[in-house]
Amino acid sequence: MAKLSISRAWDEARATLAANASLLSTIGLAMFVLPGVVGELITPAAPEGQLPPLGAWTVVAVIVVLIALVGQLAVIRLAIGSRSTVGEAIGHAARRAPVYFAATLIWILPFLLLGAVLIGMIARNPATASPGVILALFLLACVMLFFAIRMLMTSAVASAESHGPGRIIRRSWQLTAGNFWRLLVFFLLFIITLVVAAIAIGSIAGVIAELLLGGNEPMTVGALFIALVTQLVSAAVSVVLMVMLARIYVQLAGDGAVEASVPTTGS
Repeated sequence: MAKLSISRAWDEARATLAANASLLSTIGLAMFVLPGVVGELITPAAPEGQLPPLGAWTVVAVIVVLIALVGQLAVIRLAIGSRSTVGEAIGHAARRAPVYFAATLIWILPFLLLGAVLIGMIARNPATASPGVILALFLLACVMLFFAIRMLMTSAVASAESHGPGRIIRRSWQLTAGNFWRLLVFFLLFIITLVVAAIAIGSIAGVIAELLLGGNEPMTVGALFIALVTQLVSAAVSVVLMVMLARIYVQLAGDGAVEASVPTTGS
């Protein structure tokens, strides 16, 4: 059981970001920003708190998510230490994406299904919702958070190692053993920082679009500007997070991280 140092991981992540800025920026723009902007622009407007009716935008949204998933694994591939080119990293990520997606579904789907049932019970009659149902939903969220922390290494394991979905889950559980609280603090601080930054930058972009670009109605210059700014911020956050997870993985895996660091040949 390796003892994790978040400060060491952060120092290594900063060095990795500086040394591989052009490669990581290329992946970020190609796999996060461009697909995200397209997805935002074609998603129809809907009342607050609701999703638009299913349509062609849904298919595009799924494709955007899958592309981003490949991008995450590609960033991790480079950040772990593999001397791959951008094309090699993306190709490797595309081959590993199905098993990573399957591993994620295995552990998260039961929580989502049970959560949907409980939320449906509350939504049918919010005024008389059973305290037991509300408590069950709260406990489910706590258990899901616990599993989410223990599954933080699934993306790095999927990118760095050659296991199937079940082994990816067991490997992440093994790597995170004894480091739950450190990983929880890291995760919560990251989420808080992300939310604050997203709100601040989104508000500024909205004001600029309203004052200088004629508003932010769908398919306008203002909407394009907001989508571009928000996706750039989201991509930057995603890249930093994936690099951090990669460096955390290297600490926890030790010799197990060597597999992904072997130089590869190619253009």
